[in-house]
Amino acid sequence: MRTASPPAAVETARPTLERRRLRLADGAVTTVHVARFQRTEFGLRVVALQPCARVLDWCRRNEADHAIVGGFYMRPGGPALGDLWIDGQALATEPFDAPWHEQRACVHVAAGSVRLAPREALGDAPNGDLLHAGPMLVAGGRPLVEEGVDAEGFSAGSRQFDSDITAGRYPRAALGLSGRDLIAVVCDGRADEEAGLSMAELAWTMADLGAETAINLDGGGSASLVVGRALVNTPREEHGLELTGGREVATALQFAPRRAG
Repeated sequence: MRTASPPAAVETARPTLERRRLRLADGAVTTVHVARFQRTEFGLRVVALQPCARVLDWCRRNEADHAIVGGFYMRPGGPALGDLWIDGQALATEPFDAPWHEQRACVHVAAGSVRLAPREALGDAPNGDLLHAGPMLVAGGRPLVEEGVDAEGFSAGSRQFDSDITAGRYPRAALGLSGRDLIAVVCDGRADEEAGLSMAELAWTMADLGAETAINLDGGGSASLVVGRALVNTPREEHGLELTGGREVATALQFAPRRAG
């Protein structure tokens, strides 16, 4: 089980970080934070935060420079929701409700390659790392989220979440893949000048950013993106109270420099 990063490598590669102010169709605005990691320079790892911890705190304790929140979990304190595999070993989690478990999207990392796919497409015992999340936002460069379509059952299966995560605007987090980059995205929300994004708006944003595929990660107060051991977004609770340093979560995705040779 990976709960800490391996010994730190000397990092020469650097991500790029961009902040965009998006004006939405109804005139609302929100801030989107976009970090790009060249796939030739950075790999991806799934990490289990046991016990639950803030992504920022985990990065600082483990000398990890860059990470984003991972999948969903049972609040407070875990366990993770959906399948969680690290180094080919399954960790104890709370399964997603049937029949949605097999249909929900995952991040799969094996032999240095990153893939986004439904759980049913990844086999009973996947190699490498696997993180269950979803829904899938983009495939073939096109947004997938459509009004009234609940392909992965996040509306029908909302009893395992605080609410229907597909309804309304919230702080959001996502991972996108392009031919060149791993694209880590969070948006602010729950403040007067920070509307957040709907799931459909997040999907369109990821496609506009050049993602060929993209997946939704845990959002709301859990949405956290750390670049250079600094939290770049402003997590907030539902009533708008700022969560200093972010919320404690169960999993994260670490962007780690590839080792020479």
